[in-house]
Amino acid sequence: MDAGRPSESDAAAGATDGHRRRIIIVGAAGRDFHNFNVVYRGDPGAEVVAFTAAQIPGIADRRYPAELAGPYYPDGIPIAEESRLEALCRAHAVDEVIFAYSDVPHQHVMHIASRALAAGADFTLLGPRRTMLSSSRPVIAVTAVRTGCGKSPLARWLSRTIRERGFRVAVLRHPMPYGELATQRVQRFASLADLDAAQCSAEEREEYEPHIAAGGVVFAGVDYAEILQWAEVEAQIIVWDGGNNDFPFVRPDLHITVADALRPRQVATHHPGETVARMADVLVVNKVDSATAYDIDLAERELRAVNSRAVIVRAASPIRLDDPAAVRGKRALVVEDGPTITHGGMPHGAGYLAAIAAGADIVDPRPAAAPAIRAVFEAFPHIGKVLPAVGYGAAQREALRQTLNASDADVIVSATPVDLARLLHPDKTVVRARYEFAESGERPLSLIVETFIERVMR
Repeated sequence: MDAGRPSESDAAAGATDGHRRRIIIVGAAGRDFHNFNVVYRGDPGAEVVAFTAAQIPGIADRRYPAELAGPYYPDGIPIAEESRLEALCRAHAVDEVIFAYSDVPHQHVMHIASRALAAGADFTLLGPRRTMLSSSRPVIAVTAVRTGCGKSPLARWLSRTIRERGFRVAVLRHPMPYGELATQRVQRFASLADLDAAQCSAEEREEYEPHIAAGGVVFAGVDYAEILQWAEVEAQIIVWDGGNNDFPFVRPDLHITVADALRPRQVATHHPGETVARMADVLVVNKVDSATAYDIDLAERELRAVNSRAVIVRAASPIRLDDPAAVRGKRALVVEDGPTITHGGMPHGAGYLAAIAAGADIVDPRPAAAPAIRAVFEAFPHIGKVLPAVGYGAAQREALRQTLNASDADVIVSATPVDLARLLHPDKTVVRARYEFAESGERPLSLIVETFIERVMR
């Protein structure tokens, strides 16, 4: 037995004096690693015996490396499939299960809780006070009640707005460490060459490329205490670009949360989306250019029901095709932003709407789907006649390319923020569908942001 580590018999007997509390962190290669780093890595009274993995393919059956795990974990920490939770709890006499991933129905969280409790363990959610880092720079956080609400276009607009006012900005992106974790401790992206050098997945590129194209600099990785330190050296203002519907890793001075007017009844249905709606200083009802007046009003009422103090503003998400004539009357295969369509729960997105508006005949990608892509459709049966831009590894990206080439479409309409033609080189013309944040309504977000900047940068 390793020195300082309790035997399973001691843990099973409930011994606590001088022994480490045994913990499993249930996650998806993001929030879970952050919670470990800031709460448990240096805690001599806790032993994280495993992480579990969900949502993202290919992140299980590896280890959180010793270089990141710290001196209490000379062999690192194993990462197992979430399906093994009960077996792991029994094998390690686990005392506590920590839930640490996002954009899941509240009911799902309690199903995990029930599994942990039935295995004899406590069940815990770590909150902002224990997990948020403090910055020496002003921080504006952008979060959302669901994946696909439009927070990333808003974060890009925000970053550009601040730069136009003469201030240096660093965008801290919610983690997406799907590669070699030790080499992803701290990452800085300012060019497409940086993305190539880091061998970023399609999902990482979806988030990083648009910031870079707009002239921004993105920081990401695994160890956000170090990432924040690097960003503070370079920037005067920090923008937190959230992932899924998670709450920020850095304590915000201004917290903006986005809701989707096309999904007005999902303000308080998912974890931790309801949390960020309740935390926000500003609530943005987005996509008002596509939603009905009834749904816009309903979204505002739902937001007001959970947060009576925040300012509510409206915003649009206008969509444009680079070349509508190349799509009109053609058979089009639509590629959408991956997470929005998969665990975000949307049957289709901006690409589908743009292709229909341009007069395209939509091609169902399923008959041409390679086996790895067919598995995605089986895992997410809600997906409509669109192809999510999955590409968490080289094999999945190749399957995506094969699917595009095997389809009988004339043209590909790509609404993923990544440059699909550059990444995959398909044998068909790619027409990009782009969507950006646009202010709408009588109360502009820009006025709130300008007032905040004037106050904190005096």
